[in-house]
Formats: sequence, structure tokens, C-alpha cells
Amino acid sequence: MKTDSIFYRLFQEFPNIFFELIGNSLETATNYQFSSVEIKQTAFRIDGVFLPQTEEQPIYFVEVQFQPDTEIYSRLFTEINLYLRQNQPKNDWLAVVIYPTRSIDTAQTTHYRESFASGRVTPIYLNELGENPSLPIGIATIKLVIENEDKAIQEARELITRTNQEIASVPQQQQLLQIIETILVYKFPNMDIEEIQEMFGLSDLKQTRVYQQAFAEGERRAKLKTVPRFLALGLTIQQIAIELDLTIEEVSEAAQQQPSS
Repeated sequence: MKTDSIFYRLFQEFPNIFFELIGNSLETATNYQFSSVEIKQTAFRIDGVFLPQTEEQPIYFVEVQFQPDTEIYSRLFTEINLYLRQNQPKNDWLAVVIYPTRSIDTAQTTHYRESFASGRVTPIYLNELGENPSLPIGIATIKLVIENEDKAIQEARELITRTNQEIASVPQQQQLLQIIETILVYKFPNMDIEEIQEMFGLSDLKQTRVYQQAFAEGERRAKLKTVPRFLALGLTIQQIAIELDLTIEEVSEAAQQQPSS
């Protein structure tokens, strides 16, 4: 299963899930922007970085590790130190490594024990988070990744029901249901997307007018997020509007909102 891409999508669309996972308040997420960061002129890439809006809040480095790797910590600290050297942030930093189970965490921590003892680096084991019905819906969605097929069927149905009951925003419902659907596609590789939608009642949901409107809005927002990338390639506002099937006004507004360098 491509867990890195699933977690990237989860944290990008629902950053509050990460802060829920580490025991912080949900409001903290509003002060952070999540992205994957490539260390310049090296082969290193950090799975995810939560960058704060102010210097008083720490940077959070996130690694997702679903296979045993005896070099995970030496690589993680190298990546972090290179990032700090290249970017010179004034913020403090913390790191979180997400494992499916404790047994996957096989790397030696001898050289980094002070960082673990102080809480600067925190490993999280998904199978030790508790039973899904008692967990917040975001964390329960993360746990769906590690469930076996039989349990995943039951948990997914419960999550779909909870999503419709607990999330008031229709666009957010649509986003989370899409993520649940993506996890199921990876967990049941012998089933096509239509079979999965039928099995979990997602096909009926997607026929509703409200869902289709929310999906269209989600697609529009996804397109707008790509505007800075097209601008960096040298395309004009008009060219981007044609390429993405957006209005010039929409592209212009997205261009004005990108951070200045």
C-alpha cells in the first residue's frame, strides 16, 4: 500500500488530524501549512513538514515508516539538520515518526537518546491508539490503513456512517470519504473502484446533488492550488485559465494569494 501518499493527502487536507494524533488542540492546525520538502542538492526528501505561521511555534517534521529500516533515525536527523542549515529557521523543531506497529521500529536510538528522552522526537504506533469507535474520526481513518481486510470492511462502514453524521461541512465530508475510498482501493487490489463503491454504499451517495456540487468545488480548489506551479513555469494568467478550465478572475485571485519569495 502506498502509505506515504495516503498520509500526505490526509495531513494536507485535514492537518487537524496530525495535531489530534500528537495530543495537541485542533485549533493548533490553523497556524500551520503542511507540505513535503525536498532538501536541495541532495537525494533526501522529508515525508512531511508542518510549517508554522509564527516563530514562536515549532516546526514539525513527519516521517511515515511502514517497513523495518535500521537507518531511519540516522537519515531523519541528517534530513532535519540539512533542512535547518539550508533554511535557517528561528523556530524550534519537533519530529514524529509514524509506525503501524512497535515491531517495525527496529533502528538503534543510542546516538539520539537525548532527543527521544526530551520528547523532541516521538514515535507513534498506530495499533496502540485504541479501538476505532472510541477514537476521533480522523485518527480512526488513519488506523483503517493497518486493519486486516475483514476488520477493514466493518471499520470502513462505520467510518462512512460517522463521516456523514459527525462532519457538518459537505466539502469536508466529500474529502474524507474520498480518502477512505482510496485506502479501500489499496486494501482490496482485486476489486475495481465500482465494486468498492457498491460494497460500501458510496455509489448511491455520489449520485446526490449535494455530493456532486461538493465534488465539483473540491476539484476547483485542487486546480487553484496548482496555479503557483504553472506561474513558476512561466505561463501567463490567460494560459493557465485555459489549461485548467478556470476563469481569468479565479486564476488571478489564486496568483495574488501565493506567498511572496
